[in-house]
Amino acid sequence: MAFPALLGLLVFQYLPMAGIYIAFVDYRPVRGVFGSQWTGLHNLDFLFRSGDAWRITFNTVFMNSLFIVATLVTALALALMLNELRDRWKWLTRFYQSVLFLPYFFSYVIVSYFAMAFLDPDRGLVNHGLGALHMGQHNWYATPGYWPVILTIVAVWKTVGFWVIVYTAGILAIDPQLLEAAQIDGAPKWRQVYNVILPMLAPLIVVQVLLSIGNIFRADFGLFYLVTNNSTLLYPRTDVIDTYVYRSLTQFGDIGMASAAGVYQCVVGFVLVLLANWLVRRRSPENALY
Repeated sequence: MAFPALLGLLVFQYLPMAGIYIAFVDYRPVRGVFGSQWTGLHNLDFLFRSGDAWRITFNTVFMNSLFIVATLVTALALALMLNELRDRWKWLTRFYQSVLFLPYFFSYVIVSYFAMAFLDPDRGLVNHGLGALHMGQHNWYATPGYWPVILTIVAVWKTVGFWVIVYTAGILAIDPQLLEAAQIDGAPKWRQVYNVILPMLAPLIVVQVLLSIGNIFRADFGLFYLVTNNSTLLYPRTDVIDTYVYRSLTQFGDIGMASAAGVYQCVVGFVLVLLANWLVRRRSPENALY
């Protein structure tokens, strides 16, 4: 039963790793991958000397860190609130879960049109609302300072429904006798959450954070490219490793530097996963991934 999944993993994840070689050569299509001249770390050196590496690295790590924290806090809060509704209005809980989970299936092409409906400088709902309140209107696609908040809101809206369901399932798996014992001892709701529910959810939270850290150097291309309309004015805050690699390929045709940026992305992400898991294992060995 596992063979199709293992085959897909081999074909799409492991076999393409041979392409790492391109990051260390002056790639010329007429010579082929292995016939191109070996340049060693020249592509990486050029990437860092250009100054782009530090900017795209900071943007990628900073934005993904915002997404991790905001998604974790929002998902936990919503799961706890839905758990309070479960015993009284079960149908309402199912309704809210469906509403929260629906955006998870939207592609970023659709999400970008939703964002445009709100943020369009001329016809956007936000500027219409600001105009009705006699407040200053903004050209959102030309002002990079707003976009860390905007992208965080969009990312949380799209992905939080999945994690709400995961945490709701984790809460349902908690032994009800633990909560009953806390109630008998006179613990208020916030104490039950702090002393019973959150400690029982700790392994699940750790797994989510570790998996998220593993992808902290791998930004969601659709979010940063489509939702921002690839506006060059927003690059100081929204240009990340994935969009930089794409632009290097489509605009400059520099396959070697694009591959070098991808290798840099994967290696540092791998190191961060090892480091995060090591820190977790030192503090709580039973919650570590390995």
